[in-house]
Order: sequence, then C-alpha cells, then structure tokens
Amino acid sequence: MLKAYENSFRFDCEFSVGDAIIQALIWFVLIIFTFGLASFLLPYYGPKAVIERTRVMDMDGEVIGDLAVDFSLGSAILNALLWLLLSIVTLGLAYIVYVYRVLRFVLTETRVQFHQD
Repeated sequence: MLKAYENSFRFDCEFSVGDAIIQALIWFVLIIFTFGLASFLLPYYGPKAVIERTRVMDMDGEVIGDLAVDFSLGSAILNALLWLLLSIVTLGLAYIVYVYRVLRFVLTETRVQFHQD
C-alpha cells in the first residue's frame, strides 16, 4: 500500500469557493432562524465541512484515503453551551480561548479513512 515515503503524506482539499458560499448562506439562514444561537455551532461545522472535503495523498499523488470528522450534534451543543456560559461569566474573555478549543475538538475527532486496495 505505502510506497517510497512510507511516513509522508499530503492533503488535497477540494473545498471550493462555491462550497464556501453555499455554507455561508446555510449558516446565515440558520443564525437568523435561531436568533443567533447557531453561531456557537458554526465554529464546529465550518472546519468539519472543509476537513471532510480533504483527501490524503502519498508523495506520488495517489489518493490513499480521506479525512472524516466524527462528532455528534449533541456533543457539539454540550461543548458550545459550556463555552457560552464561560463566555458570559468572563464577560466575553473566554471566547478567545473558545476558538482554539473548538479547533482542538474538531481535530481530535478527525480520522483518516484509508482506501482499500
């Protein structure tokens, strides 16, 4: 399966500008309908959309797998509620840390699905 560079891989992201525009429109509508509450979930599902459109390639350019993010809506909501409360208690200061913790949360739930030969 692995060739010359057994430990070397690169990513190829196919998330286009059109995909970004569609995502932005969907999130705009969700934020309007939820009176802004969906904005606390956007940092979870924004990176997830990009990561899930990313392929893993070997150094020869052959696609060997895809990235997948496995977290549930419930776990994202619980995590977002915790940080919402912390942001309120700290008068918004916790939101600075929240952005980085969300990225950590999403990356921790990311895995590589290797293609079968």
